[in-house]
Amino acid sequence: VPPSLSWLGVDVSRVLHLAAVFCLTCVLLKAIQLYHRRRELLRALADFPGHPTHWLFGHVHEVGGEPGLHCRGGFSAFLVVTDPDYAKALLAGESSLLVPSKTCLACVSTGNGLLILHGPKWHQHRKLLTPGFHYDILKPYVALMAESTNVMLDKWEQLITDGEPVELFEHVSLMTLDSIMKCAFSCHSNCQTNRKNTYIQAVYSLCLMVHQRLRIFPYHNDIIYWLSPHGYQFRKVCQLAHDHTDKVIQERKESLKDEQEFEKIQKKRHLDFLDILLCAKDENGAGLSDEDLRAEVDTFMFEGHDTTASGISWLLYCLASHPEHQARCREEIQGILGHRETEDLGKMTYSTMCIRESLRLYPPVPGVSRQLSKPITFPDGRTLPEVLCSLNIRFFLLHILPLQVFDPLRFSPENISGRHSHAFLPFSAGMRNCIGQQFAMNEMKVALALTLLRFELSPDPSKPPCKIPQIILRSKNGIHLYLKKIR
Repeated sequence: VPPSLSWLGVDVSRVLHLAAVFCLTCVLLKAIQLYHRRRELLRALADFPGHPTHWLFGHVHEVGGEPGLHCRGGFSAFLVVTDPDYAKALLAGESSLLVPSKTCLACVSTGNGLLILHGPKWHQHRKLLTPGFHYDILKPYVALMAESTNVMLDKWEQLITDGEPVELFEHVSLMTLDSIMKCAFSCHSNCQTNRKNTYIQAVYSLCLMVHQRLRIFPYHNDIIYWLSPHGYQFRKVCQLAHDHTDKVIQERKESLKDEQEFEKIQKKRHLDFLDILLCAKDENGAGLSDEDLRAEVDTFMFEGHDTTASGISWLLYCLASHPEHQARCREEIQGILGHRETEDLGKMTYSTMCIRESLRLYPPVPGVSRQLSKPITFPDGRTLPEVLCSLNIRFFLLHILPLQVFDPLRFSPENISGRHSHAFLPFSAGMRNCIGQQFAMNEMKVALALTLLRFELSPDPSKPPCKIPQIILRSKNGIHLYLKKIR
């Protein structure tokens, strides 16, 4: 028998044996825990329809299949909600019922802003931010949106001289970023013609990095991601964006030291989003901390420009594909605006119907994931425990009218009667609905009106868009349209 290995008087083989037993015990206990967790989930979700699950992969291989209510995963589960009655029950409750999912928290680069907050702090921020989206505050932004849109349209005029189609999304994204920089910071970045601005580059880089993190499953784990080269680069670019926002906040605070009254600031110039936040006070006279200010400004920047760019791009594609609706919108816009700027957005009734129909078919945010903080009982009596819920907004269009009456996949602005109140959710609903929805609608109306006054749109049949639902709904191969100048 060989002698026992020893090191500094310690029996190494015995230590290794004990370590192996300990590791095996931990693995066994974890396996038992996962087994019981799986049984609990199967029992809890037994009343909800879905395909049979694989013992390990669950429904992972069926992602993207037919719409319905599914639980997925071997040891974790979430319910994909496509029924408007279920959505109403989820969204009509208190905001504390739905908290940000782990994936949402893992992929946000904007700090603890309104998007991911919950509980009392969410209530406080929502109350302080709501005045910033009042009609009177948003009205001066229209001229800024028109200014940015005209820069984009001037670029398009130069691009169509050779008769080639234009890929819209990149141009529209730069335009919405330019517009939101003016509205948030009163900053004329000129990013549509000069992309050398470091902050603009940081915004674009962060958007791509978030998409990358969502796409690579191991990166959903914080430890793996932060230790990876991509995680290091993400932190570096984040810091660059945050430093810029902090600098702007401090400079604005200095400029407002002698102008603390809201009315005095408003008389000097239009109020931007940062002004609203700096002047916001609750009933106790408390405002937002510098960290909260930065988080809300960054949230407005990151969440506001890409989603609106998606909405505008798909809207123009819809009208290019349906020339009869495009012509009717142009006629309405010419009758209301003529060659003036866009003061009469509220009168664009048919164009608004087309915008809403485009949002129904191509919602910029195709799905919303939230974690239930407590069980909920639906109107049909079924109870859901504290699991992850995903509202698949793209499939809510199947619940507008009976299929014998209306084809839900057809672009048809007039068919809005009979629609369930929660079958149209591009801006979500309930207490946590999108606070910036009126800002987004105004920007879509401005972009649509000015575009149709200058161009006739038609699709490029050789490059039909290929929808890919990431954080926002975009096209894998871009959105290519032919533009014909009409004045």
